[in-house]
Amino acid sequence: MNILVLSCGTGGGHNSAAAAVKEEMLCRGHNVTMLNPLELCGQKVAGLVDNAYISLAQTVPGAFGAIYGLGNAYRRLPWRSPVYYANGHAAEALAAYLGENPVDAIVTSHLFPAEILTYLRLHGTPVPKTIFITTDYTCIPFMEECVCDAYVIPAKELTGDFISRGIPEDRIYPLGIPVRQSFRQNLTREQAKEALGLDPDKRYLLVSGGSIGAGKLEKALALLCDITKGTAFSPIVICGNNASVLGHLGKRYGSQVRLLGQTDRMAEYLSACDLYFTKPGGLSTTEAAVMEVPLALLPPIPGCETRNRRFYTSEGMAEAVEPNERDLQRVLDLLNTPTHWERMGENQRRVIPKDAAQRICDLAAGQGPGPSRDERGL
Repeated sequence: MNILVLSCGTGGGHNSAAAAVKEEMLCRGHNVTMLNPLELCGQKVAGLVDNAYISLAQTVPGAFGAIYGLGNAYRRLPWRSPVYYANGHAAEALAAYLGENPVDAIVTSHLFPAEILTYLRLHGTPVPKTIFITTDYTCIPFMEECVCDAYVIPAKELTGDFISRGIPEDRIYPLGIPVRQSFRQNLTREQAKEALGLDPDKRYLLVSGGSIGAGKLEKALALLCDITKGTAFSPIVICGNNASVLGHLGKRYGSQVRLLGQTDRMAEYLSACDLYFTKPGGLSTTEAAVMEVPLALLPPIPGCETRNRRFYTSEGMAEAVEPNERDLQRVLDLLNTPTHWERMGENQRRVIPKDAAQRICDLAAGQGPGPSRDERGL
């Protein structure tokens, strides 16, 4: 089969989910192309969109939350969103690409490509079977205006949320959020420490602000360093692509903690740690839950991440912590209660599918709906 995987760079989670699908498809011998459809309009356009999102989330998360709130309010109106019409400008370029590079199925892990494909479909351009993977634990604004053949959602417990927003029940597939194969391998904590060159006698606290190094990363690290001084605990910090935060922390902490920017060894670091502190991004939480890692969720970037944290804590899959001494000390003290984390692991196994990438590939290969005939009057 010829498969097209579409994503955008507004946060690393979308690209990570898309890459997981591509990886599985390639393992099965399919021909796979992964691209950002906005790049068909020029690298400058794609870069402006991606960088605007990342900059807003990193520097003014409150404004990002306000925009998300406006989107939720706008979706109550009876007409299509500005997001649909903005992405419609890329429809001609994507139609031309598909004309020159026909495919059997399209998988998208981002709203923008889904909007472009919807624009094509509603304007009479034939579109192959389209699968939309949502990478957050909520039905994001404007997902309901996208016309796709299948909607892959993170967990069956969320089905009602998507139906209530207008997603047809017969097109909802609770297959999970796909993660790369490295997150599905069994590596002991001792093996991971050895592979990473970590001290086998220390207990590691992994701290991350996601791919963009956002959230309360710096404040949480400062408190953790104070709380764990003179103990066996040692923080490891992943700053993602946030060079500013990485440089600032490097000057402040030097060799006191292990600091990294982007890394392709995230699965090994998750295996090595005793506890993972992260903002509640959809992929960050999923990767940890697939690996059954003890999980403490820092304050979210308002919007999708607020709902992600609410879902994880309500299902007993994570602890919610604020960046203050009392909360951080509380969750560290819980490490002395193994049964607490065993229950968390059980809940993660119960709710979060580990085989999402495989099942999505099955769906794309024909074990699911064909191209839609019912455009739902949109």
